[in-house]
Amino acid sequence: MPTPEIPQPHAALGRNVRTTWTYTLGSIVFILIVLDATLLSIAVESFNAMHDAVSGLLILFLLAAVATQVRYAWFLRVGLGGGLPAVGWTLALLVPAAAVWVLGLFLPSGALVWTVPVWLGVCLLACLLPRRPRWAVLGAGLASALLFALLYGVVHGASVLVPDNPGTLMLVVYAAGMPPMLLSALWFWRVVVELDRSRLLGVELAVAQERLRFAADLHDIQGHHLQVIALKSELAERLLPVNPDAALANIRETRLIAKQALEETRTLVSGYRETSLGDELENAREVLAAAGADCELVLGSVPADPATHKALAMTVREATTNILRHSDATAAAITLAAAPGAPGSPGATVLTISNNGVQSPHSGSGTGLLGLRERIEALGGTLETTLDNGRFELQARVPGSPIPQ
Repeated sequence: MPTPEIPQPHAALGRNVRTTWTYTLGSIVFILIVLDATLLSIAVESFNAMHDAVSGLLILFLLAAVATQVRYAWFLRVGLGGGLPAVGWTLALLVPAAAVWVLGLFLPSGALVWTVPVWLGVCLLACLLPRRPRWAVLGAGLASALLFALLYGVVHGASVLVPDNPGTLMLVVYAAGMPPMLLSALWFWRVVVELDRSRLLGVELAVAQERLRFAADLHDIQGHHLQVIALKSELAERLLPVNPDAALANIRETRLIAKQALEETRTLVSGYRETSLGDELENAREVLAAAGADCELVLGSVPADPATHKALAMTVREATTNILRHSDATAAAITLAAAPGAPGSPGATVLTISNNGVQSPHSGSGTGLLGLRERIEALGGTLETTLDNGRFELQARVPGSPIPQ
């Protein structure tokens, strides 16, 4: 059975999406536990009243059914119609519940409540099936309840089928409402996953559009120059036997055109690679916010020197990447401020980036930060990192006179 492309637990999901699944799963498990706990209390009450083997076996099978129902809820992550897990898990879900169904026929109390484990198992199973089989399975679960009612009447004669106790009656009512609850919860989960997938596709589309723009600009530059070079070269080849001077002039022009094409290409690439500190700061705040981290951005000054400007922009980019890669941050702060220097010496620009939720050890000695440290030290500055109780801080200090923002 085909499985939809729902991201797995360790895929590149946004934190809000993972939180949504945690909430969805917690809600489903909570409702299952409440219903099964009520059913267990009825079974224990029956056992205390009768002390028979049937009631004891029913409690054991009911406990097994509860455990498998709770574990089976984790498979719902694949979403509606996502496909069934291994056959063993499905059998483990249904066999204990079926045993409770059979044993419940021989208890004089409870009646329809003993069909609840089978019904809950059927509801969980139906969520993973395509639409038509889903309704067929739910119909089979309803038929099993009606069959239980028929057999219960045969075994107990005129015994009351519907529970007369308000608590057990509410148990049956809530269990009957499980299909819409499960289906709506999983529908909402699928919507959240699709929205996150759309967000990722939007990022990929923006990258693709930028690549197309760069390719178009490069084609416009190189296409014209290469065509002229080809024509000039062909003309020089033809003139070489009859007019060497004219051929030499065309060769000289070809060289100048090639040099011009090279310069324009370098200018294009330089502009494409140009790093803006302001853009990097805004991008960092947007990316961290999209990842679920509350990012505080405080800008007091910007460096005047272009080299310092670029080095700090690269620092912001690398630090943001490290936050996303090495932490599960919920709070981050980026501060760019001027620091006074010693008497008679110029001041400095200080960039401080910090975050919480560090998941993996990160001493600040990775290749990315190592390259940044070398770049900043070449400007006479320093790059320091600290890690304290899961909070990582990076501080880049570059000498120079900043310009007030």
